[in-house]
Amino acid sequence: MTQPDAGNETNARGKKASGHDYAVTVRDLTRMFGEFVAVDNVSFDVKRGEIFGFLGANGAGKTTTIKMLTGLLRPTSGTGTVDGLDISNDRRAIKSRIGYMSQRFSLYDDLKVEENLFFFGGVYGMDRDSVEARVSELDDMLSLSGLENRMTASLPPGHKQRLALACAILHRPPVLFLDEPTGGVDPVARRYFWDLISTIASDGTTVFVTTHYMDEAEYCHRLSIMHAGRIVEVDSPARIKEKHGMTSIQDVFIKLVDG
Repeated sequence: MTQPDAGNETNARGKKASGHDYAVTVRDLTRMFGEFVAVDNVSFDVKRGEIFGFLGANGAGKTTTIKMLTGLLRPTSGTGTVDGLDISNDRRAIKSRIGYMSQRFSLYDDLKVEENLFFFGGVYGMDRDSVEARVSELDDMLSLSGLENRMTASLPPGHKQRLALACAILHRPPVLFLDEPTGGVDPVARRYFWDLISTIASDGTTVFVTTHYMDEAEYCHRLSIMHAGRIVEVDSPARIKEKHGMTSIQDVFIKLVDG
């Protein structure tokens, strides 16, 4: 199947967007594990300040793609940039410019909530005063106030999710990567989390989020649908549904992956 053209994006005024308008650019990106092609020649762009969704079933190549973009995996071939930095040559620099929240939240269960936040602040090179000021902001924003001395292991999934998000945005990264961030939490916590994502994006942060929940795709400004390592559609949810003559992203997804 021919992949969508990633070079024809326009900005909100209808003009062709320049490279400076993009937080992420990807061209012909491929990752192989032995003979297995996990990500197959994908190309796309992510505009600054948008919520960009990466939708696909388990095993579609979403996590492998996000690991290449965050410097955790080297591409087999192809090129890409994150915040203007090359994903092959500037991997260390990229890690200081992004926030990353994995499927398993990457928290230390044997630390208190506050200790996790200060630990990650140290990883980001923040001094204690800066961490304290930022934690105070995030306590209010993410409803973590009063949990500072709780052991992380004792937190319910929704609270762990919000703590992991706090750790990911502690250093105010311009680009935030969320890999299946709502797995294992209840529908109420999922909806609350997406409200938080919208707030973060409205403040100018670019949010790149992978998911296999069809309803969550509707919250994204633009959406990429991935199947068997390839991108089969990229556009806004409304335009994707209009293009395929369907009323739900789920119906479009089934058509693209089964048709």
